[in-house]
Amino acid sequence: MALISAIADLEEEKALQLVRRRLAAGEDPMAIIEDCQEGMRLVGLNYERQNYFLAGLIMGGEIFRQIMELVKPKIESNLCPGQVTGRILLGTVQGDIHDLGKNIVNMLLSCRKFTVCDLGVDVSPRVFLHAVEEVHPDIVGLSGLMTISYDYMRETVALLREHGHRMPVIIGGSLVNENICRYVGADYWATDAMRGIELCERLVAQSQNVP
Repeated sequence: MALISAIADLEEEKALQLVRRRLAAGEDPMAIIEDCQEGMRLVGLNYERQNYFLAGLIMGGEIFRQIMELVKPKIESNLCPGQVTGRILLGTVQGDIHDLGKNIVNMLLSCRKFTVCDLGVDVSPRVFLHAVEEVHPDIVGLSGLMTISYDYMRETVALLREHGHRMPVIIGGSLVNENICRYVGADYWATDAMRGIELCERLVAQSQNVP
């Protein structure tokens, strides 16, 4: 709870010290990331309620970035030798600029030695199409937090299929579910980063016929 509160209160030094202590104590880095997600959720809530200005939101993002830099080497050191990897294309779809979840997925995929091409935020369906034809990813990940995102996800999937690209498409976001996945025309969905990572590993292993 201390780390969650420190992030929510934008106490940069306190948050970083807590993370260093927890890592030194051998704590699971994923538990730290989960606390960070909750802390950032509270920062966003404070912004929505106008308790924080835009500068507060940016400060929260900077604290989160620094924590990820501390945690990443620990996650990489836990990587199993010979782990299955692949190429993932990520982006937040058009009309949406939320990227916290996408950035966590990007970091975790990179730690698992996946090659990640991150297109950023507010990415149009045609930009996704061009990137797919250039990068040839094993999986495409479409991120979106707003309901308006679902139409652009649907448009993106339709454009990819229209051009013959049949790789798995995963949609991600805290509000997505099976019904939205079906509406969008995607193959899979995930509401948290770890489920998304496990899904990517399973799909790539299947495509490479790895038991």
